[in-house]
Parts: sequence; structure tokens; C-alpha cells
Amino acid sequence: MQAAEIEAQRNITLRALFERWAATELAPQTGTDGRRIGRKDGGALVRSQFERRVFPSLGGRGAASITKADLLAILDATRIEGRMRTANMLLTDLKQMFRFALARDIVTRNPLDTVSKRDVGGVETRRDRVLSTDEITALATAVPLARMGKRSALAVWLILATACRVSEAMGARWEHVDLVAGTWHLPETKNERTHTIHLSAFASRQFEALAALREKGNDGRALAWVFPNMAGDGPVCVKSFGKQLADRQRPASRRLKHRSLHTSSLALPGGRWTAHDLRRTAATVMAEQGVSGDVIDECLNHVIESRVRATYVRDRRLPQQAKAFDALGLRLAALISGEGKSNVVRLPIAA
Repeated sequence: MQAAEIEAQRNITLRALFERWAATELAPQTGTDGRRIGRKDGGALVRSQFERRVFPSLGGRGAASITKADLLAILDATRIEGRMRTANMLLTDLKQMFRFALARDIVTRNPLDTVSKRDVGGVETRRDRVLSTDEITALATAVPLARMGKRSALAVWLILATACRVSEAMGARWEHVDLVAGTWHLPETKNERTHTIHLSAFASRQFEALAALREKGNDGRALAWVFPNMAGDGPVCVKSFGKQLADRQRPASRRLKHRSLHTSSLALPGGRWTAHDLRRTAATVMAEQGVSGDVIDECLNHVIESRVRATYVRDRRLPQQAKAFDALGLRLAALISGEGKSNVVRLPIAA
């Protein structure tokens, strides 16, 4: 590359650098090994944060002129807002973008190389919250009183029954749900590994209740999404479900404007819980029912850590997964019914 070309490349703005990075590394693509690379949302979440926090002050600046002080000013402002996790995520994305730029001679150094999460939002502690059996039973009463939408109420039990990620639940499409076969196929997952979930009787009832809520779009066709957005042209925002749970686990004095009045309706004795804690709880209940760790890993669709096992062991343990999900469903049904040994599912949905 000629010196003039290198100089011209280094003069591109930060926004132009972002667009190149997004098109090259964030857009979903298929690698040479057949695996999906990029980000599932195509970088939409990253873009929204950059539009809000980075571009207003730095978007028009030359990428090569951006300093550590410029970026830390933005990260510090995010931290002052109390958005610690957002600050850490923004730090990670900015580092990746400048690493991309450095590899292409757009910049001569990564200004954030010496900055860590400890300097920004703080080191994140790993959550280990698991709902107790008494708390699961309490949810049977709490969820209807929380006055969430019917779909959101059902989502609580669907995640518990399938151990899926909240993003997988909110992005579910009806074409992938087979209530006759009792399966829910996930063609795209966080770890780029397809996954088919066996639906227990309990899980099937959640989908059946959701199917009864299915609406038609403006074209007269039934909506494709299990959890559609208000416009019916896509899935509901993943964050909206988490916000509904969080809004109902706060003191009345901390109620957010224009949000739920039922501020403590989902509060549980063990403290604050999230949608991801439901997934962890499902795995714990399976373990308590005697399901082995390797089968639980398959039920959760975890990446296999062992390179040898990942390469040579292709058995997904589907029969064992089915038994594990059935055991989970029976246990949840018993806890929700309050009868200990009952297998009858009393579906707790909002009115």
C-alpha cells in the first residue's frame, strides 16, 4: 500500500471506521467451516450505544486522532449514570473496533489497550442466584398478581421448563415449534450450535397457551413470532422482559415513571432474580432430580470445553435429554400445584 493510501485510510472518521467494522465483523456471516460468525443482531445493540454515547462527540473526528482521554470521558460519563455493565460492554466493543483498525493500519495503536473493566465499570461478579423450591411455588401465586402481559407471564414458566436463554425465548418462531412431536428447534443460538429442546407436558402447555394468544398481522396471516412486538413485524425486544421482571422487584419509592405500579409483586425471599436465573434454576432442578452433569450441559446447549470430546463425540444424548426435560417438567408441575407429588399442571397466567 502506498504512503498516500495509508494516510488517506488513517483519515477516516470514527463513524466510518464503525461502519467498516460493523460490515466486516458484526454482520452475520458463515465462515469457511460452516459456522455462523458475527453477531446475531448484526450489531444493532452496539450501534444503538455508539449512536447515543460515542458518535455525538467523536463520530466526525478522525479515527486516528482519538485518544484514550477522549474515550475514557465517554466511559466515565456512562459510569456516573450508574450504568456499570453498559460501560463495560462499551469498553469491550471500543477495544474490538480499535483492534480491527490497528490490524488494518487505520490507527497506529489501540488507545484502550491499557484500560480494563476494573478502570471503568468494575470487575463483574458471576451471578449464582438460584430460585429455591419454595420460591418456585411462590411464583405460582406471584406471577398472576404481578399484572404482566399474558405472554410475559407464560415466558417465566417456559424458560423454567426449557432452560433456554431469554434471547432464545423472545426470538422463538412458531415454525420451529412442533407440538405434535413435542420439540422446539433453535436454529440459531448464542454459541452457534443448533439445539432441539424436548417439550415436556408442562412445557407444551406453555406453548399451547401462547398459541391461543397468537394473532394475525395486517396481511391476514398468523404472526410468525411466539413473542411478537407491538407492530407484529418482529420479536419483542429482549430487554423488555427483563425490565418487566426488574420493575416488579423494587420498593415503591424506587418506582420508575410510567412503569408498573406492582413494584414488589415478584420480590422473593432470596433476593433479586433475573430471567437468566430461571435458566440456572432449571439446571439445578434437573441436578436435584438425578440428571448427570453431561446431560444437563446438552440440555443447556453448552459449548463442549474438551477439544477431543467436541471433535469426536457427536452424540447429543437426545433420549437422556428428553428424560431430563420430562423430569424437570414433572417437578415444576408438582411445585406449582403445591401438592408435592402431583403431575397436574395448573397454568398460572395473568388475567
